[in-house]
Amino acid sequence: MPSSGTNSQGNHYNTPGGTNSSQGSSYHYSNSNGSYYYANDNGSTYYNSGNGSATYTSASGSSKTYSTSK
Repeated sequence: MPSSGTNSQGNHYNTPGGTNSSQGSSYHYSNSNGSYYYANDNGSTYYNSGNGSATYTSASGSSKTYSTSK
């Protein structure tokens, strides 16, 4: 059952809300500081800081951080 709301930190969330899923255990947060976070059904996660960097972590636990600035 999809749900959304705002948590106590003022961050908006949607579940399910992975990058390409409308069901399952995925979710995403859109944070009040401009960052956002995805957790996908396959166990991978993606975090964008909103200030020029992002981190992707695979289901196996290996992570990669890269620049998102133009």
